[in-house]
Amino acid sequence: MLIVPMQRAPSDAERNIYGPCKVTPIGRSWIRPQSRSELVWDTEHVRGNLAVPIGIPPPYRFDCIALTILGQQFIVENKPGAGGSIGFRSGIKSLPDGYTLTVITSSYAVNPSLYKLDYDPVADITPVVEISRGPFLVVVNPSLSVRNLYELIALAKSKPGQINFATGGQGTNTHLAAELFANIAGIKIAVVHYRGVGPALTDTIGGQTNAMITTSAAALPYVKAGRLRALAVTTSTRVPAVPDIPTVAESGVPGYEVVSWYGLVGPKGLPRTIVDRLNAELTKALKLKKTAEQLQSDGQSPVGGSPEQLLATIKKEIVLWRKVVSDAGVKAE
Repeated sequence: MLIVPMQRAPSDAERNIYGPCKVTPIGRSWIRPQSRSELVWDTEHVRGNLAVPIGIPPPYRFDCIALTILGQQFIVENKPGAGGSIGFRSGIKSLPDGYTLTVITSSYAVNPSLYKLDYDPVADITPVVEISRGPFLVVVNPSLSVRNLYELIALAKSKPGQINFATGGQGTNTHLAAELFANIAGIKIAVVHYRGVGPALTDTIGGQTNAMITTSAAALPYVKAGRLRALAVTTSTRVPAVPDIPTVAESGVPGYEVVSWYGLVGPKGLPRTIVDRLNAELTKALKLKKTAEQLQSDGQSPVGGSPEQLLATIKKEIVLWRKVVSDAGVKAE
């Protein structure tokens, strides 16, 4: 069911038994898909791994969602490189047999504007469901003499190009969110690129950089510990996880909205019967109190909805980030 980079390569004997299909040993169980014409998607016998592109914060609990839906524990494997496009490609190029699905993130919609992809981000997928969405947080080092976003903007206007924003790398969501913020707010900032969100957060906490716009999952633990000060959330409305933090839009930057979202897709040609079943089971699981609590602890809120709604989100985000990339003259590293 889910993309399966194997824990170990099967032996020749195992290949003879299980055929050329992707198989993954988990405990004593194996996947053995039937022929394409006879495939029956059976949750009682599904065992697999969930491939997640690099950049998704470790606290995000995809494995818990999979456990809730299918009663199975899935191994989560990060596939690094090119803004997550290597991981995305791995899933998109797989067989549409119902055993290979891919979690996509908001960076999925950024990549077409930065990289030369050998797949169409819209035509080559089968959307299943939007899992969740949540805010990025605008955070600053507590030593910076600002208590809210109004003051940060005023400070940046008084010191053009001197307030530096850490990013997780050139062309990442953390970079583009900062560029969009500066553009709409009418300020000039200095961006400092790091190789990942972790080092960027470390230096913002340490005071080497002044500010950062990053996911709530990455920043919230440090906000709660008092090591970072949160000034605003980037969604259009406040979020349950941090209800006292205002939005960027209500803090003097109307029209600004950046969403951290997660969706589940299959390869092009995934049968509608499988899509409908997955969508129904996921939507049901996302309505559970336990699931909502798990997601909200990372600053996310469950979404659900139809495959068509996820597709609309993808298309809208591709258009948004294409403009941001073009306006800021951003190039991939």
